[in-house]
Amino acid sequence: MKQMPVDVKSLIHEGAELTDHALEALLPSAETVPASIHGAMRHSTFAGGKRLRPVLAMQAAVTIAGKLPRGIEQLGAAIEMLHTYSLIHDDLPALDNDDLRRGKPTCHVAFGEAIAILAGDALQTRAYEALAGLDAPPAAVVQIVGLVAQATGTVEGMIGGQVLDLESEHTRPTPQLVEAIHRAKTGALIRVSVVAGGVYAGASAADVACLDIFGRKAGLAFQIVDDVLDMTVDSAHLGKTAGKDLATEKATWPAVYGIEQSQRDAAELIEEAFAALAPYGSRADGLKSVARYLVERKN
Repeated sequence: MKQMPVDVKSLIHEGAELTDHALEALLPSAETVPASIHGAMRHSTFAGGKRLRPVLAMQAAVTIAGKLPRGIEQLGAAIEMLHTYSLIHDDLPALDNDDLRRGKPTCHVAFGEAIAILAGDALQTRAYEALAGLDAPPAAVVQIVGLVAQATGTVEGMIGGQVLDLESEHTRPTPQLVEAIHRAKTGALIRVSVVAGGVYAGASAADVACLDIFGRKAGLAFQIVDDVLDMTVDSAHLGKTAGKDLATEKATWPAVYGIEQSQRDAAELIEEAFAALAPYGSRADGLKSVARYLVERKN
């Protein structure tokens, strides 16, 4: 695997800062009535996430436009709210029953199960409100809302992937099942982050097709690496409870292919993802560097 560009951490840090400023503006303060739910929303949203999905959206926009479009941080913030809502619900006792997320107590541990459920719901509705108010041509806004809704829905989307994941516990995983879960549960939101960022920047239909291929492959690689980290890194470094996949007999890539083959598969997927960006030359360097970070990260 090639050396990761040395500036990728700065690039991610700058994108995360832009996203956090937008989130601060979009989320009600912890003192706004009803304070309990706004405190819960902020607890999970500002728990220290890397903001990788917003950064992918930003760098996809740079790939298309050659520079960061004005206002794209609101798109990134909306995507991050949707991601955070999914984590809050994913951690609930009825689903993964986890008490640690990003190194902090999960939302239901800190605020109770009822408020956690509602906080997830509220983040989702606020995200769509933010998407509807994007500073982009109306046709692009409508396209982005539709893309995000599909990617978070039940047919090859995030919620559908969560259902497949739940129903596959304690069963013998097949390659087809694991790929379906990964592409939907995690990969769909990563893919749509890339595509929506491109659309915001004025992507053509041909551009969308290239970004979609990139996003699909990078999203699958990300989840494969996540599976490997769950088996090889302790909870303190991972930021969430390690070993949960094995303990609950989840359908994971290493469960089917083993750790070494999983690492090779992730690396190969990233190289295939890069091939889809060939038409954009150096404008895609930032997007490529973030994608490589996805498979070289240690937590």
